[in-house]
Amino acid sequence: MAIPKALIASFLISILVIHLVEADPTVNADATTGSPNCGAACSARCQLSSRPNLCKRACGTCCARCSCVPPGTSGNRDVCPCYATMIIRGGQLKCP
Repeated sequence: MAIPKALIASFLISILVIHLVEADPTVNADATTGSPNCGAACSARCQLSSRPNLCKRACGTCCARCSCVPPGTSGNRDVCPCYATMIIRGGQLKCP
């Protein structure tokens, strides 16, 4: 009895998806453990920004690289030195 190719393909895709989800360290991470949920942390950080989409995108990049976001909507950069020292071309701070 032959196993249909569609069944084999769907089984392999399911295994791949499960592997990718388990390999992602940011899924369901807790901010108190040192690896924050970047989406929630950046939403809080950027809530008062005049350009919230740009702020969240930059914050998300910084959070992914540094694994931290300073508390509050501005300042507190001493809490996360990596976040505080990241710069873009021209010497401006990257992280909001």
